[in-house]
Amino acid sequence: MTVAGQKSKASAWSRPAFRYLLSSEAVTLSGSAVSAIALPALAVLELRASTTEVAVLAFFGSLPNAAALWAGALSDRHPKRLQLIASDLAAAGALMTIPAAAFAEVLTVGQLCAVAIVLGGAKVVHDAAAISRLPAVVDPDQLQDANAKLGAASAVADSAGTNAGAALVGAVGAARSVLVDAVSFLVSAVLLWRMRVPETAPTPDAARPGLVRDIADGVRYVARQPTIRTVIAALATLSFGLAIMNTYWAYYLLDRIGASPAAFGVIMGVGGAGGVAGALLAPRIAARIGIGPTIIVGFAVSPLAQVPLLLAGPGLRWQIVLAATLAGQLFWATVSGTSQRSLRQAVCDPSFQGRMQSASTTLTAGARPLVGSAYPWTLPCDHGQRLDISV
Repeated sequence: MTVAGQKSKASAWSRPAFRYLLSSEAVTLSGSAVSAIALPALAVLELRASTTEVAVLAFFGSLPNAAALWAGALSDRHPKRLQLIASDLAAAGALMTIPAAAFAEVLTVGQLCAVAIVLGGAKVVHDAAAISRLPAVVDPDQLQDANAKLGAASAVADSAGTNAGAALVGAVGAARSVLVDAVSFLVSAVLLWRMRVPETAPTPDAARPGLVRDIADGVRYVARQPTIRTVIAALATLSFGLAIMNTYWAYYLLDRIGASPAAFGVIMGVGGAGGVAGALLAPRIAARIGIGPTIIVGFAVSPLAQVPLLLAGPGLRWQIVLAATLAGQLFWATVSGTSQRSLRQAVCDPSFQGRMQSASTTLTAGARPLVGSAYPWTLPCDHGQRLDISV
């Protein structure tokens, strides 16, 4: 099975609109990785938030995933570029209230929760529009290459942003560090404004059905399309299991195995390098063994990669094993992630791209609020959530 029957003569990078989209995603991912460090630090270290309050903050940040179906329907009804720009501006505006309130000494955990909801909502709208916009930005035979480049940019930007976030929080404080994320959203909005790609004219309001009808039509389309239905069902099952497992990852390594924070950082860094390599090599692997086997191998490796964690003990030898295992897991997770997304985009009717993506987001990310509220200690280590390659 292949995404396209003929190899593209040019990479996705040859498309100016894709370069703007890729740059936009890389900028905002870097900024959001800074906030992933700054917001928990702000809540815990400066506002002295309790464990329950941190759990509530994590819950509200993930709660907008429940509205993904609405975001997908809106994506298919209105111009996607304007939705991307509007979501970035909304996120920037919400983030700017944090340093302003901190300067006025009126910042509260309640305000952080409100900002988390806005950020989560903006992410859902942005992802529905961006992912469903990609098939119109590049040729069908460039989808795999485009998704691979987005995956690589995601991994690099997240790693760089996380390191920068830790340094900024220590240098200028958590509240001021959030400004970096706000600026990143503003830069992204400018880049998206310059992304000029013709869009299908929306149906006049009087001629189109209601939003609920649009959502129902999208759900029925996904349920009746055999390839999309099968891939999303498998992805949702795997995502649920890994979400539970990932809540224990940092806790188990730091508390039970006794890895130092430095060792934990090295393990995560090696794992991130595996993800970057997977994104870069995904097109070649899919071309060599086929996109179907690529997806199956990736889905199989992820749960098997958790076995060494159950057997691990203290010491450098096990830390090396876990780093290598994590690198292998993220390598194949990224390879299969870019492949299954490219496949779904290629076979989906253009008029259902947003709703198809939102159905995937709802099923794969819908349980995250429960996971986050049950295990609040995982919040500071929750990397790469803005452009989750699995969904």
